[in-house]
Amino acid sequence: MAVGAVSPGVALQAYRAMQQAGDAAGGGAIGAAVAPDFGRVLTGALQSAVDQSSAAEVQSKAAISGHGNLLDVVTAVSRAELSLQTTVAVRDRVVQAYQDIMHMTI
Repeated sequence: MAVGAVSPGVALQAYRAMQQAGDAAGGGAIGAAVAPDFGRVLTGALQSAVDQSSAAEVQSKAAISGHGNLLDVVTAVSRAELSLQTTVAVRDRVVQAYQDIMHMTI
């Protein structure tokens, strides 16, 4: 992946997969049969963030030992940073949505 864990291309693919699954479930609406797919997409994105961080650590260790390429280190660290920023932004949005729901009057 060229940009990071959650690139626009990956998001578009996930959206299209969910849309096609919703169409297959009937009526084009995303039904209960598709709900676990969102969890899998979220789990995959989080795992990708962890993998990006691990790759950055490996590249950094290789550079410190004198066997790594500086460009590879910078690229891996940048991808890990972007992945972490994306994860934190999604977490903040989820927390804000939860707080908005909890403050709704019934």
